[in-house]
Amino acid sequence: MKNYDILIIGGGPAGISAALAASKFNLKVALFEEKETLGGQLVKQTHKFFGSKDESAGTRGIFIAQKLINDVNNKDNIDVYLNSMVLGYYEDGVVTALVKGKMEKFKPKKIVIATGAFEKSLPFENNDLPGVFGAGAVQTLMNVYGVLPGKEVLMVGSGNIGLIVSYQLAQAGVKVKGIVEISEKIGGYLVHASKVRRLGIPIYTKHTITKAIGENKVEGAIIENIETKEKKQISCDVICLATGLMPLSDIINQINCEMKYISELGGYVPVHDDNMKTTVENIFVAGDTAGIEEATAAMLEGELAGLYASYELTNIFDNRINEIKERLKEFRKTSSKVVSGLKKLNLYNDFTVNSQEDLGKLHRTGIPEKESIESNIPKENKRFAIIECYQKIPCNPCVSSCPTNAISMDSLNGIPKLDTNKCIGCGNCVAICPGLAIFVVDKESVLLPYEFLPLPNKGDIVEVVDREGKFLEKNIVLNVRKMKDKTNLIEVKVSKEHINNARHIRVVK
Repeated sequence: MKNYDILIIGGGPAGISAALAASKFNLKVALFEEKETLGGQLVKQTHKFFGSKDESAGTRGIFIAQKLINDVNNKDNIDVYLNSMVLGYYEDGVVTALVKGKMEKFKPKKIVIATGAFEKSLPFENNDLPGVFGAGAVQTLMNVYGVLPGKEVLMVGSGNIGLIVSYQLAQAGVKVKGIVEISEKIGGYLVHASKVRRLGIPIYTKHTITKAIGENKVEGAIIENIETKEKKQISCDVICLATGLMPLSDIINQINCEMKYISELGGYVPVHDDNMKTTVENIFVAGDTAGIEEATAAMLEGELAGLYASYELTNIFDNRINEIKERLKEFRKTSSKVVSGLKKLNLYNDFTVNSQEDLGKLHRTGIPEKESIESNIPKENKRFAIIECYQKIPCNPCVSSCPTNAISMDSLNGIPKLDTNKCIGCGNCVAICPGLAIFVVDKESVLLPYEFLPLPNKGDIVEVVDREGKFLEKNIVLNVRKMKDKTNLIEVKVSKEHINNARHIRVVK
């Protein structure tokens, strides 16, 4: 029997954050992960995170994972159990786990459960054909093992995962035939939607998939407009489902924590307080296990659970506990769905969510309204940044990246504003923006973010396209700035006629 102060189940962002928080108090910590490496979903997230500098905004998930793993490996009081699965919890507080094929017993004083979530499926005809994948599986194949799932993909679901994986598929050279969304509005961040639209990927809102076509594998799909019932056949060899996540709660059920079905949080979640304590003494939860949210919230919840469990053992209260609670509230200010779910747990009862404005065409297609675009264009004839970020989301790295303080926001969830008198058109904000929503326009050129290979060279002729990926003209690359984090900056010459619509390039083979 091995004794620990805190035992953590799950080596993803929430579990690692809990372990690091507890390690500050010199407590003896055990961190269990059933896979061969720590990091959870972060190890396949090649996109940049939103939020603020304190939450690693503007940094890719894979780099956040590496930093967290390095931090854990540098702690002598954290024992990491990889390839190890926690199987049981007993009334006397003993935990059993399969550690590299051998059953072992552990006796912790506190337990933090951060087992994450699993993907929801979708009922439609032939949904068991080979070629129907979950988005997590596609990300694992591509970003962990370097294997393409197919050549032509139909994405189902326009939440952040569906939009991000569609973009990553396009980066890998896969043709994304479209994104199907049953709601009338796009579910994910609209900057992600605009990003995939610039690649020429259509988004079919108010549509659903009704059938996968094929005998032995996927050869196509039938989608249907839910209002008009008009059907459309799309050829593809992969159907990728990004239709939501459900908390993974097997061990929590075994422990007999009180559970509650809350659809806004993904399904059955453990009842817990604002310190992440469940209804069973000494049992804490964090991350998607406690309710589906973004990875940033998972890391904050993990840190909170680790700190509060440590406080109960040491009687040392860390003021960071209250800071995290306030930070979580800041992140949730525009998330009515999550807050609605938390209120059903008797949390956030007096909390008011900032209402999200209906952004019309942008919400339904990923393309901004003409009036919104024109409002961004200053009258001054000079080099300046264009910020095409119209939705209130928790994100502000553009503000801190500006060397002249030309960009400001009222709050973390505000809309960035540009003072054109201060803007020098340096492009720092273009490179740091996680949504690739900022461009620099000059008299005869546009500076664009570019995350594809091959990179063009200075002097090359490229195709200049608009916000829907439609060809505008061929023109010359004026400058290429290779950036360390791979969001490279391409400055391309553009005719005056197209200067306000040129938003992406295609390298001419």
